Amino acid sequence: MTVRYCAAVEGTMADPGVQKTTGHCWTLVLMVTSAAIGGTLQYGYNLAIMNAPTVFIQNFVNETCLDRWGVQLEEYQVTLIWTIIVSIFSLGGLAGALIAGPMTIHFGRKKCMLLNNLFLMSAALLGLTSRAAKSFEMIIISRVLVGINAGVSMNVQPMYFAECSPKHLRGAVSLSSAVFTAFGVVLGQVVGLREILGSEACWHYLLASNAIPGFIQLLALPWFPESPRYLLIDRGDKEACVHALRRLRGCEVQSSELEELLQEQADSAGLRASRPWGLLADRGHRWQPCL
Repeated sequence: MTVRYCAAVEGTMADPGVQKTTGHCWTLVLMVTSAAIGGTLQYGYNLAIMNAPTVFIQNFVNETCLDRWGVQLEEYQVTLIWTIIVSIFSLGGLAGALIAGPMTIHFGRKKCMLLNNLFLMSAALLGLTSRAAKSFEMIIISRVLVGINAGVSMNVQPMYFAECSPKHLRGAVSLSSAVFTAFGVVLGQVVGLREILGSEACWHYLLASNAIPGFIQLLALPWFPESPRYLLIDRGDKEACVHALRRLRGCEVQSSELEELLQEQADSAGLRASRPWGLLADRGHRWQPCL
């Protein structure tokens, strides 16, 4: 509707509807960018930055064990520790995915993404100081925390995008999560070059560099509204929902969109969010989570 209306009034530059439509588009683009920079971009970035410092971190693990216990590790032992450092990111992601649902219900979509940066900043601090502390265990804990951050953001960000975007742009906005993930991988590969942070002297700075996108999100995302669906259905605040929709759309809220949300609120009245074990106990939905 917005695109058709804009085309119909093209050439009437003084028409306030055109200005409102333009404002809506920019608000949506800035909201998507600020959320994704600290969201799915982090997932791709943290996957990629571990490639460059492989040899340096393996040497660090060996040197740490030699300083502590006077033991020179065998090659397979160093490889085992390195495998734990890399793969434990996925276990952190699993933990993050499990806590993402309760966090979004309790704190809301936007606040959940902002609080998620606590895991990221803690991980960056541990990664930065691990070399001075001569502790590879700090790197392992850092990777767990980064994985939790990625698990939360990979679940919450698409939900936030889908609930904030209008119907005719919902598919494109949701697709942007994958685009930012790919961009994060490319960015991580670039930053990991030896000429930048992928050298022996700078690998601990590389592990802490993921804090920069987190800071950007902490500065930008608070300026945007909470998910209108969360405000209406989870909190029951119709006035805040209408205000959020007005800010996101840049114009008065269409009655059809508000009626759709009110109908969803009525349909979900009295229903409780399902837990993983509840889905497994329900015969009608038992196999869907497994698949």
